Amino acid sequence: MRKKEQMFWLASRSRMWRIPLCMAAFSLLPSAYSFASAENPATETVLAVNSVQQQRTVKGIVIDANGEAVIGANVKEPGSTTGTITDINGEFSLSVGPKATLEISFIGYTTQKVNVGASNTVKVILKEDTKVLDEVVITGFGMSQKKATLTGAVSAIKSTDIERSTAATASGALVGKIAGLNTRQNDGRPGASTQLQIRNMGEPLYVIDGVQSDGGQFNNLDFNDIENISILKDASAAMYGIRAANGVVVVTTKKGHRNSKNTVSVNAYYGWQKNSVWIKPSDVKTYVNAYAAAETWAGKSEGDRRYPKSEYDKWMTGTEKGYQGFNWRDYIWQSAPQYYINTNFSGGSDKSNYYVAISHLGQDATVRNYGGFKRTNVQMNIDMNVNEKFKIGATMNGRIEARKNPGVPGDDDYWLPRFAVMKNQPTKRPYANDNPLYPQQVSSQPETNFAILNYDMSGKQTDVWRVIQMQATAEYELMKGLKAKGMVGYYFAYREKDNHEYTYKLYGYDAATDTYPVTFSMDNPYRERIRERKEDIFSNFQLNYDNKFGDHFINVVAAFEASKRDEPYTRVHSIPVANNMDLINFKEMDTYEDQGNRTQARMGWLGRINYSYADKYLLEVIGRWDGSWKFQPSKRWGFFPSASLGWRISQENFWQESKMVNIFSDFKIRGSYGVVGDDSFGVDVYNPFDYMPGYNYNNGGAVIDGQYVVGSSPRGLPNTTLSWKKAKILDIGVDMGFFNNRLNAQVDFFRRLRTGLPAGRYDVLLPSELGFGLPKENLNSDVHIGYDVMVRWTDNINDFNYSVAGNVTYSRFYDWEQYDDRRSNSWDRYRNSIWHRVGYINWGHEVVGRFKDWEEIANYPIDNDRKGNTTMVPGDFKYKDVNGDGVINGMDERPIGYRSDSTPNLNYGINVAASWKGFDFAMDWTGSGLSSWAQRYETARPFQNDGNSPVEVFKDAWHLADIWDADSELIPGKYPLVRLGDNDSNYWTSDFWLHNVRYIKLRNLELGYTLPKVITTKAGISSMRVYLSGTNLLTFSNVPVDPEGISDNGLDYPTMRVINIGVNLKF
Repeated sequence: MRKKEQMFWLASRSRMWRIPLCMAAFSLLPSAYSFASAENPATETVLAVNSVQQQRTVKGIVIDANGEAVIGANVKEPGSTTGTITDINGEFSLSVGPKATLEISFIGYTTQKVNVGASNTVKVILKEDTKVLDEVVITGFGMSQKKATLTGAVSAIKSTDIERSTAATASGALVGKIAGLNTRQNDGRPGASTQLQIRNMGEPLYVIDGVQSDGGQFNNLDFNDIENISILKDASAAMYGIRAANGVVVVTTKKGHRNSKNTVSVNAYYGWQKNSVWIKPSDVKTYVNAYAAAETWAGKSEGDRRYPKSEYDKWMTGTEKGYQGFNWRDYIWQSAPQYYINTNFSGGSDKSNYYVAISHLGQDATVRNYGGFKRTNVQMNIDMNVNEKFKIGATMNGRIEARKNPGVPGDDDYWLPRFAVMKNQPTKRPYANDNPLYPQQVSSQPETNFAILNYDMSGKQTDVWRVIQMQATAEYELMKGLKAKGMVGYYFAYREKDNHEYTYKLYGYDAATDTYPVTFSMDNPYRERIRERKEDIFSNFQLNYDNKFGDHFINVVAAFEASKRDEPYTRVHSIPVANNMDLINFKEMDTYEDQGNRTQARMGWLGRINYSYADKYLLEVIGRWDGSWKFQPSKRWGFFPSASLGWRISQENFWQESKMVNIFSDFKIRGSYGVVGDDSFGVDVYNPFDYMPGYNYNNGGAVIDGQYVVGSSPRGLPNTTLSWKKAKILDIGVDMGFFNNRLNAQVDFFRRLRTGLPAGRYDVLLPSELGFGLPKENLNSDVHIGYDVMVRWTDNINDFNYSVAGNVTYSRFYDWEQYDDRRSNSWDRYRNSIWHRVGYINWGHEVVGRFKDWEEIANYPIDNDRKGNTTMVPGDFKYKDVNGDGVINGMDERPIGYRSDSTPNLNYGINVAASWKGFDFAMDWTGSGLSSWAQRYETARPFQNDGNSPVEVFKDAWHLADIWDADSELIPGKYPLVRLGDNDSNYWTSDFWLHNVRYIKLRNLELGYTLPKVITTKAGISSMRVYLSGTNLLTFSNVPVDPEGISDNGLDYPTMRVINIGVNLKF
């Protein structure tokens, strides 16, 4: 609605020049013309009467595919000067001749002709023209460009595509929808975000309504308040300076539109969450069977067994008290609700527009007794014309986000449920003698019994952020084409984290006395309080010049920006005397940590020139002069230039005159190269003011004259050499449109070389007595090379509209040039050098078979376990002796896998959308390849941490035909024989355990129906849509865990499978 209303205002204003022009034209007509027919007044009268009799009034309404009124649409009778525009309700009235045909047009829609016939009323439904809608792309600093004239690698997504999600965060709404934007959700806890990387190059910079922000601010925006997002993937990001080396995500929030009626919109849903993919631990029968067999293999006597033969049948039957198993997975994990509501108000007059929204999201945890995540957002935008030259605007977005859980031991509350499912033995139940008053110890770690993890027994933790961002903008037209713009803003975020872990007791049961003795007592209560603040002040001022003369167009921008951030942090820890003592007293404190303000400051100057000739030859040049507080004064400033060129070959005469024009609607080649600075270094590499000598206070201490004196230590040698990292980015791309732009494609090749990466001179040694080494220097480099491709087909068959799109991104990381790459021998160089090497390679052994029997083990010529094969049994792995020395060791390892973190080399997405009459359907698939996952620990080793194992590790393993006879036949299986002790050689890194992951997920599926207007208008509703949606409904993968996870034990917090029912209302 808002886009249409804005176009109405633009279209109306563009016609205002006709009024004085027509008046001037009539005033110049000769007076005789007015009396040209006066010689025969009778004839003139007859003609006039006939004309009046033939004319009639036709009334009608113009709406879009969703039933919304199209305001300001042009309605005219072809071949005549008769015409009008639709009013605020989409209605019109026009005097036409008999059997008239009406032509209806509006910006962003396909022009339609309607044969009125003898009817006096007409209803017109306009269809979107996707070619026009995609023309303008926001590139930053409040500037936009026609997509056809872009010279950089920029991808864009509109609100209609962003809103097609029920994710809890904005990043989750982008999964699989944008070429070059790699997404990975390796944590599904309430409120968790999806990791975004542009071309695998690291976390990008987020710019929200012109303000540079971080991932936390972006992710916790309500994405239903976002109008569009642009992804700057190449050197065009240089306009944002030193934080843009990994690309930029430019976010524009929604605004009201001029000359539009006040509108109230409501979007709400309620849904149910459940873990999508997670480990299935063994049930009690499988577990006891495997453990008994392992005890037999270990040669244990009946009296030494945990599960003796005399009790085995009782466990298998499972009916006798004390021998009933327990499903810890179903006890700890459960389904949980998720709900959301957004209400927004928008509208505008001819001089102002506004948008106000408030929303609330609640996402409960799928962990027993846990709270979850709640977030309330407020968004307000207003723009106003003070006069014809002066415009002002203001934006505010704020939120409160809260997390609440029981007081859980450890730094990560959501680690314990994952760990406990596999740690707890299925033979142990939560309560001693099943008495709910007496929780018992179920593993070697008392806290894994989730019967105690509730607000009454274990305490409470709350973590609350309160955030507000405000900015004001102004624009003044100094002269035709020259505008001065300014923006100032303020960001404030305040965190309150309180954690109180109670003392508790665990019990056993003595059947002889029918008593419950205490078996464990947690007597160390934990009370923690964290207060953290983030405060930004930022400003941006620019001069913007636009001019077009003939076929030449030029845009020049000169800008200055500055920002300052403070991040004070304090933490207090105490040991309260009682569980009900929530206050922290000084005498109970044992830790007080104050990190100070941690101030940051950056400043930059920008110059940008865009030039095009006939929208055919395109040029962009950017220069950026940036300063950072991190470095010493002589190295504080850096200059970072970039340039890009484009050529729209399809606009050339030779192309227009060829048959290619019948296939290609548009064909553009472009290329860019630039340098972007980067001042980000890890705290272990470089901290602000490390260029200054001095001491670190509160480092050690001593007792002097009976008094404890806090110690200090030298900071080390001042780092006077380290300065900017530089990203040198090359991009070559092709944009193509086919068959009247029904088919669009974009292909890019890119290469980013980063220089100045910090490293130490390892061959220059300082005496260890100094307590420090040489500071890091800008010595190393790395490279990303790859491509991304986007293809989209959009078309309609009568009332059936549909689109199918796909995108692929391939990005490979290379370690490039390293400091003084000296190696002692050829093997050392082959195994350990990373000079011009593919990075993040997994090395391991190649499995060439399994030992079939004892005879083969006895005669095997290769020392497979480095112990003369004395630990080998049938079913164990045989490794390839690569160097032929007869011993399997590290020298036989070879590259067997890709990087195994959250950055696959290959990512892709498939998007399908369709609508027919009031029905709409959409789905998004996402997947990846060329990444690896190492199956280790809980998912590989039987009885890891004396706990449980996945059911397939027990059931599909080599095993004894008779679990009570160690000499019985060994039956083959997928996994090695289950044993109590570690057989390390089976679990060395090999291509059996290292999986090269391939997967595809149905990330979003949505089916909606918009009710007919005749029904909704009776209830005072202008539009009503109901829908059913699902997230993570299907996963096809070659690994037994969530393929987006990264933990080698497989215990990542699972992503959620969600089913929602929702409604969209407009008033």
